[in-house]
Amino acid sequence: MALTQADILRALELVKLPASGQSLSASGRVADILIDGGKVIFAIGIDATEATAMEPVRNAAESAVSGLPGVSQVLVGLTADKAPSSAAAQARQQAQRPTPGGPTPKAAGVPGVKQIIAVASGKGGVGKSTTTANLAVALSVLGLKVGVLDADIYGPSVPKIFGITGKPRLVSGRTLAPMEAYGLKIMSIGFLIDEETPMIWRGPMVISAITQMLREVAWGELDVLVVDMPPGTGDAQLTMAQQTPLAGAVIVSTPQDLALLDARRGVAMFKKVEVPILGIVENMSYFICPECGTRSDIFAHGGARHEAERLGVPFLGEVPLAMPIRETSDSGRPIVASDPDSAHAKAYLGIARQVMASMAGGAARAAPRIVIE
Repeated sequence: MALTQADILRALELVKLPASGQSLSASGRVADILIDGGKVIFAIGIDATEATAMEPVRNAAESAVSGLPGVSQVLVGLTADKAPSSAAAQARQQAQRPTPGGPTPKAAGVPGVKQIIAVASGKGGVGKSTTTANLAVALSVLGLKVGVLDADIYGPSVPKIFGITGKPRLVSGRTLAPMEAYGLKIMSIGFLIDEETPMIWRGPMVISAITQMLREVAWGELDVLVVDMPPGTGDAQLTMAQQTPLAGAVIVSTPQDLALLDARRGVAMFKKVEVPILGIVENMSYFICPECGTRSDIFAHGGARHEAERLGVPFLGEVPLAMPIRETSDSGRPIVASDPDSAHAKAYLGIARQVMASMAGGAARAAPRIVIE
């Protein structure tokens, strides 16, 4: 018999809240229950001040649901939709803000991972995931030990681009073993759910999922972890910037003005949270007709280079709009791996060399504690 939400809630009746003794099911705190075969994912709503006290409840909920017949894996997140409004809580928040001129609180790194970089875009549809995959393979070709984290919860593309099927295995407790392809270690929410399952999650659950994939995966020893960010400048980007010592961000844009407006916002967001900009990539920069050899600037040309110059950040290079890049991505064979001698692969390798040089120029900075008013 297939698992149902009612089965999950019945199991959670055995989990009691520490203060009231009320069952977790009756408390109304359980939300966003997702069942995909034997995988169960749900959120527990909390006040921001309850995070420490509710961690044992989260563990108990996970254990309770794990004991149900047919359950193979459980992911439970604590979510706080609103900041506490009491005067005492506001005072605690004020006390936690950085003191001007004082030391910046350090974000915890990921054990074994030397540097983490984010690949981001201000909007979707600009080829960010394809850029992430080929940049990661290129960095590996250049001699680095590389991992890829697909943080695009709503639209995970990394499993498709790398041609990976199957589910990650548990190595101990809640820790997952990453999947592997082309010498890379890879993790994505796409490995944990069916590819047709819609991720109808609120921001806090997205943040929880990203944090768990970042910190509860046995990455091993990596020189760099490349993170494929969701498009935009919202919760996921702020979470990565606040909770992770990012070495920098690569911004992907197409050349036209509409895309550059969003790329500009992405640059501004990362600068606001003190994440170095490693550079801007102009994707779909031009098109060469495979039949006649005529060049067409379908999305204009040179806009990202000019924007990088205007903003005072590095310009990493141009990648054309090309059928081989699309075909190899669709077939799960990133072009840097499948055709390393092609002009397209060499474009990604050039970008990777510049990213390596930028990373070598400074250690990953300690992520600041940012208070968003």
